[in-house]
Amino acid sequence: MAQARTTLWRHRDFTLLWGGETVSHFGTAVSAIALPLVAVTTLAVTPFQMGLLTSAETAAFLLVGLPAGAWLDRMRRRPVMLAADVVRAVLLASIPLAWWAGLLSFGQLLVVALLTGLATVFFDVAYQSYLPSLVGREVLIEGNSKLESTRSLANVTGPAIGGGLVQLLGATTAVLVDAVSYLVSAAALAGVRTAEPQPAPAAQGSNLRTQIAEGLQYVLRHPLLRPITGCTGTFNFFSGIQTAVIVLFLARELGLSPGTIGLLFTAGGIGGLLGAVTSAWCARRFGQARVIWLSTLVTTPFGLLIPLAQADWRIALIYIGEVGIGYGVVVYNVAQVSFRQAICPDRLLGRMNASIRFLVWGTLPLGGLVGGVLGEWLGVRGALWVAMGGQLVAVLWVLASPLRTIRDLPQAEELVTQKA
Repeated sequence: MAQARTTLWRHRDFTLLWGGETVSHFGTAVSAIALPLVAVTTLAVTPFQMGLLTSAETAAFLLVGLPAGAWLDRMRRRPVMLAADVVRAVLLASIPLAWWAGLLSFGQLLVVALLTGLATVFFDVAYQSYLPSLVGREVLIEGNSKLESTRSLANVTGPAIGGGLVQLLGATTAVLVDAVSYLVSAAALAGVRTAEPQPAPAAQGSNLRTQIAEGLQYVLRHPLLRPITGCTGTFNFFSGIQTAVIVLFLARELGLSPGTIGLLFTAGGIGGLLGAVTSAWCARRFGQARVIWLSTLVTTPFGLLIPLAQADWRIALIYIGEVGIGYGVVVYNVAQVSFRQAICPDRLLGRMNASIRFLVWGTLPLGGLVGGVLGEWLGVRGALWVAMGGQLVAVLWVLASPLRTIRDLPQAEELVTQKA
């Protein structure tokens, strides 16, 4: 087992993928603070407009989430990932260019957010389906843990860097960092040498709609994937509410500067980094299946501290809450993503990932719209209370499922066989 855990350090193509993704995550973490601040400080948007922007960023998962999986099961994934990186770089670069020309508008932000999200759908579905063919299923937990660790490290430092760049250069210029990071990711992917297998041809007489339905039915009828999907989708819906109002809460309700907001945004990254470093240990100690519900049950209540924050020492409550949630989210994600990659047949990987992405990320734009409405109706603090309380409900999906009685993957495979 010790040898398996060190294999990927010497896997050239994985380290290229890992390195490119690391740079991309740093850029995305910068943009995560810079883009909302463009809307808040440069364009002076309302809570409802922030809800629209939040929805636009993830609306593509509702629009093309399902067919993306079926298309990607018919083609090699790496070229799609390359194209998605280049498209996202060009779109994000248009924001500072438009601002420098005096043409930037809220409408352009919406279009860039929507099209960038569209490219992200194809990249993410391809990436999760590509990893097993690149490294093999036996080291998926190690691969996902390494990728999550650098994502979390980027989330620790990226928002602080982004907040500092916003104060020094302005929010629009800071977005350019993310555009450059996607070009670095594309260059790293271009250097991968491992030959990707040609996808199996579609069954004769099988059309796109039939293939989409097969992937969706596989997820919804699976006794273990269904509750995981329900838990993640519910959590993400309320996270969408939180995302729609959190920058408004920090900037307007608490009167914090961009630099301070960036530092507060690092909290989730610190928790996530700790989660990534300890996720493999948690899976071994508690069981890969058990840690899926345990991580959510223990850490989600920390979110209730966030709406209690005030512009004094109680700002620390935001940091504590975000660290707790960030830790739980990453431990949960490493466990459940590795779990579902391991139990799904190769021919359904793309459609399984796309179906789950459609169901769990499709709730984010809905949550963003609801968050914008609640921000106008209840105020941003009231909307945060709804978001944090709703996230607590998500764990009920997995607590009430067979996952509560399963420890590891062999037991899960036996249960699925019995159900079949």
